Amino acid sequence: MIITDDFLPLPVPESLTATYLVPVSTPPEVTPAQAMAALGDRVTELVHDLARQMLDSPLMTVDLRPVAEFPQLPPDLLTAFGATDEQLGRLANANNLVVVQASYRPGWPPAHEWAARAVGAAMAEAVGGDLVDVFGLRFLDPASALRSLPDPEGRVRLVDWVLVPYSTAEGGLWFTTKGLRRFGLLELQAQEVPTHLTRGWGAVMTGVARRLLRTWTDGLSGIEVPAFVQLPVVTTVTDHDIAVAYGYPRQSDAAGPAALRLELDPATDPEADSFLTLLPPIGHPGPASRYFAGVCTTLFGAPRSDVRYDRSDDAMARAVATARAGLSAIRERFLGGSLVGDLQLLVKYGLATAEGPEFVWAGVDSWQRPEQILCTSACDAVADPTVRIGAAVVVETADVVDWALLDRGNVIEGGWTQAVLDAGQRG
Repeated sequence: MIITDDFLPLPVPESLTATYLVPVSTPPEVTPAQAMAALGDRVTELVHDLARQMLDSPLMTVDLRPVAEFPQLPPDLLTAFGATDEQLGRLANANNLVVVQASYRPGWPPAHEWAARAVGAAMAEAVGGDLVDVFGLRFLDPASALRSLPDPEGRVRLVDWVLVPYSTAEGGLWFTTKGLRRFGLLELQAQEVPTHLTRGWGAVMTGVARRLLRTWTDGLSGIEVPAFVQLPVVTTVTDHDIAVAYGYPRQSDAAGPAALRLELDPATDPEADSFLTLLPPIGHPGPASRYFAGVCTTLFGAPRSDVRYDRSDDAMARAVATARAGLSAIRERFLGGSLVGDLQLLVKYGLATAEGPEFVWAGVDSWQRPEQILCTSACDAVADPTVRIGAAVVVETADVVDWALLDRGNVIEGGWTQAVLDAGQRG
């Protein structure tokens, strides 16, 4: 194996295992083979063949075990990944678990995952119960789990197999993937992601995961499983990668590519995970947060600043008045913790110039003091070279002329001045 500064060699595990659970109170009256046969054409012939071959070999086991004999799944993590009280209650009240396990070599197709999920979902449907993905610590709706399996051309949506959770950390948000280890690849992470890029950066991580997983499985396509697969240190991501990962129509790569550097972050605790950390390319000036914001701009575009020097327009004046009248209430909602999930709060404020104010958008990070807001700029200013996407900015509340509440990038409340501008452009 040749090691260069351009590639990162990653060890390949000897085998991979998938585990799915079906909580039950009484033993099932159907066999796994009968449950699979009952699915008919709801899954492809490829999936039927994989499940049948696995069930007829030592590579898959389907056992009925008392709940007490299986390691307890942490309820807090199950809840964090979407478990409902009803699902947790059924798990707690179950006497037994149908445990479906399958093992296979790394590569494509991931036969262990496809076969185990298919058999687990079939058994869950047969008993009218839940399906638990042990790797993802998630309850899966059996019908949705079946839809996540490959189509007649062997394609899957990566978002059905790889999650991108995030949490608040010093300097911004900490993003990770959860699911690449299903395929033997290390999980990704990114730190110092600006808070207003929650939705966009999740898509970026998913696109990068798709690009790297393809490189990884291409390296495992030989008859013999290699000891290492080399990944490029600098990888790219395009709107095409993101579209394919989400199962959208294929894109033309017109918006990309955007480059990101990979760095191995090995775990010091043997029980913890190692990561591939996403970073700006070497030599990039400024903080990582600014570069990450630029990546999102490259792939998705960014809000433009509103350079407007004449404020005499009646419609615009009414829009500003409406927005300012709601500032106190939206601050209370922000501080009260009601803006959860994918909801993001942005404010629009004025920068002084010789000819009049230039108005720019910024994502709200903190609003402890009523008169001052700590933000991350959502766009580049024309007049002030220090105000760039991803840069930290301090906004005086008195300078705010609008605010907008976004859900997954779409304005669901506010944005009155932008509506006036858009109406003027249509006119």
